[in-house]
Order: sequence, then C-alpha cells, then structure tokens
Amino acid sequence: MTQDPLTPRATPVPTSRAVRLLHMGGITAGIAGGVVASGLGQLARGKRPALPDLVLTPSNVARLTNGLSHMRGAALKLGQMLSMDTGAVLPPQLTDILATLRDDAQHMPPKQLQAVLNAEWGAGWRARFRSFDVRPFAAASIGQVHRARTQDGRDIAIKVQYPGIQASIDSDVDNIAALLRLLGLVTKGMDISPLLDSAKHQLHAEADYTAEAAHLRGFGQWMAQSEGFVLPQLHPDFSTPRTLAMDYVQSDPVDALTSAPQHIRDTAAANLVDLVLRELFVFGAMQTDPNFANYRIEARTGRIVLLDFGAVQPVSPALAADFRALLNAALDGGQDRTRQAMLKIGYFGAATAPRHQDLIQRMFDTAMDPLRKDAPFDFGTSDLLERLRDMGLALGTDRDLMHVPPARTLFLHRKIGGMYLLAAKLRARVNLRALAEPYR
Repeated sequence: MTQDPLTPRATPVPTSRAVRLLHMGGITAGIAGGVVASGLGQLARGKRPALPDLVLTPSNVARLTNGLSHMRGAALKLGQMLSMDTGAVLPPQLTDILATLRDDAQHMPPKQLQAVLNAEWGAGWRARFRSFDVRPFAAASIGQVHRARTQDGRDIAIKVQYPGIQASIDSDVDNIAALLRLLGLVTKGMDISPLLDSAKHQLHAEADYTAEAAHLRGFGQWMAQSEGFVLPQLHPDFSTPRTLAMDYVQSDPVDALTSAPQHIRDTAAANLVDLVLRELFVFGAMQTDPNFANYRIEARTGRIVLLDFGAVQPVSPALAADFRALLNAALDGGQDRTRQAMLKIGYFGAATAPRHQDLIQRMFDTAMDPLRKDAPFDFGTSDLLERLRDMGLALGTDRDLMHVPPARTLFLHRKIGGMYLLAAKLRARVNLRALAEPYR
C-alpha cells in the first residue's frame, strides 16, 4: 500500500450510546431546522415544496454527511451501505449523497488510539515494535489502519477498531432508521425491519475482528492457486477481537490500472467478475463490500490485492442453487422461467403489482443482456449503467412499490453492481458469457 498517512482530520469517536444519541439528535434537529427555513422561504416565493426536496438541500446534505462521518461506526457504515441502494428503498438522490461517505477519512486522535491499544495489548505494547506510525494510512467506518514494524522485522498493517462501536450498533441502526422515517425518506407503510435486522447482523459480524481473521484465512486457502490475486497473510500474535494484523502489501490504488494497456484492464476485470461467480457458486461465501478501496494493485507483480473481509456473507447451497436456476433461465432467455426464479429469490413478492414485477424484470433483463452474447462486452463504450440508472430512478420514484427484497439479495447485488462500476472505470472488454458458462 503506497498511500501516505492521512491528512490530519483527527476527531474523537463518541463512544457511549447516550453521547451518540445526542449527536444523532443534533443531526436531526439541524436538518429539521433547515427544512423549516427552506420551506418558509419557498412558500414566501409562492412555491409548494415537496418534503424530500426540502430535506435534500445542500445545507442539509452537509449536516447529514458531516454528522455521520464524525460518529463513524454503524451510523456511518449504514450510510455507506444505503448508498449502494438502487432505488428499492431510498430516493435515488439520497443514495448519491450518501455515496460521499464511502471516502470518509476522519480518524481518532493518538490519545484515543493509545487507550484502545492499551486495552487490547497491554500498557507495554510499544516495546513489541521497532516502529509504529500513529498516523493511520487508511480510515473507514469501523476502524483505521496503521503501519508498523515488529521487533523481529515483520512489516505489518494493523486495523484498529474505534472504541464503543460494537456496543452502539443496534442503537445506531435504529436511530438512522428513525431519522429516515421522520424526514419522509422511506415510504410510509414500507416494512424495512428485515433489512435493518440484517444490517445489524452484518455490522456485528464486521465488528468482530476474530471472525474477519477467520475469513481472511479461508479466502487465502480458497485462492492460494489464483495467479491473478494476492491476499495479505494474517499475524495472529497481534490480532484480537478489536485489532487485526496482516502483511503490509506494497500496492497502488486500483485506479492505477486505468492507464494500463487494454489487455491488462480486460484481464483484471475478468478476474474480478470470475471471483464473484466463485464466491457465489464455489466458496459458499461472498465478500459483499465492493468499495474500490478494497481492491489494490501489487506494485511488483500487477496482481490484484484483496482487502477487508469483514463484510463476508455466507451463501447457502439452497441460495446458490436458486441463483444458478436464475442464471440458466436468464441466459436461455426464458421470460416465464426467469420470472419464477426471480420470485423464488425474492426480487418481488406474489402480491407485488404486475407493473412493478414487469419493471423489475426488465431491469434484470437489461443487466443480463451482456451475458447472452458470446462476445466481449465493452464496458467503456456501453451506456448500460446509465440505462440501469434510469430504470432505478423510475423504480425509486414509484413510492407505491412496497416490496423490499431480502437483505441477502440486496447484499449480493451490491457486490455485482460494484463490479460493473469497476469494469466500467477500467473501460474493460469482457466476455461475460464465457465466464458464466462454467457455473451453469
């Protein structure tokens, strides 16, 4: 990782539930005040403003993103997760706003870092290192990452969890959901409780670094013979439930590939798409966070470095079989079979209005169209993502749609959508049909 330490933006992480609730109350009050002020201004000019337009003003956007970035933890992570929504739950303009949270770089100050490491490693932990950079080179929703060299010469990266994060997950998720409902950003009558329960479950799993260490080992074993990828090795002696130590891999952002020759970009995109298929149909587990920061390029070999195995979701044999049936129906172009397979997976329910079923199926068919052609699909010149975006906008603005797909399906599509975006960023040409055929 060739990143420089982060530009200083150290702010203490609020740790207690009471303090975090107070921060959330401040965000809500600030947005509500902005709604009132903006509404009165528009009424004075003879306009009848809609509530979502009042909520999503530039000043309220700043209040929301700054507030969640300061809180970190589940509040920020849920905002990042919701930013991958395709209009099925939230207004599309809000998901655009929340997307800015994926690049948040606030981190905790050294004094708070010291307290966390004292609790995990004991007060004399510094003696175990030749060097330890207190300035993190990466910061995210649940933790930040530091570079260190051990006394025996190992160059390692250590992920350190923010304090109080695990204990605040459930209350953070409930508070964010209440905020969205209060501001009218979730359709009245839409039951999002199963999605929130799944989000809590995933966030608790991501906050368990012992579980992430096991996922890192598992993926390392599954991919030991994959020539196009490299995974950092785990260092158990510095890993605890709130610290995760692994090799520091000298690498560059995946953006570095955008200027590489066409065949290198094509190979990288094809390898990433194939990895998704292996996760779904072979490994029985999928890393569901497609944040571009989780994919880097090893400077020495050009291999893709895979990072962050906190958001790993199990894929049951039954679910894999359902998606295999859907893949076969979609590749063969059978509309009735495709609809039945989509219904079984939960893209829509039996009570979903036929027009909504038609719209969702058309969106799926559009996404699958490149897989039906036995030829390279040019992500760089296609307008596929724009067409899917337009269909998502139509879906998201139709607030009569009450069905929310199962969280497992949304998490899967979050990953698939991320791979489409990355392939488009690389302007790759990939024969998707050839990649899919072995998994039918």
